[in-house]
Amino acid sequence: MTIEKHDLVHDLPQFKDRIHALKTSDAHFAKLFAEYHEVDHEVRRIEQELETPGDEYVENLKTRRVRLKDQLYTRLNAAH
Repeated sequence: MTIEKHDLVHDLPQFKDRIHALKTSDAHFAKLFAEYHEVDHEVRRIEQELETPGDEYVENLKTRRVRLKDQLYTRLNAAH
């Protein structure tokens, strides 16, 4: 089974420099970024079957990951 990467730089390569800049200059962005990667890491461990929680937990985790990515994307677009 191939596990799809969802890290922010992989999904949004056009924002690579802006992601780095906001991680160092915007505390809220940095917090969201860290939380997103923590959730993404957990989802990937589940997809690799290293952890086996229930379906509802996994779906909630994936929904949380999408919401975090939406928040990060909004902040990336607002930063110029």
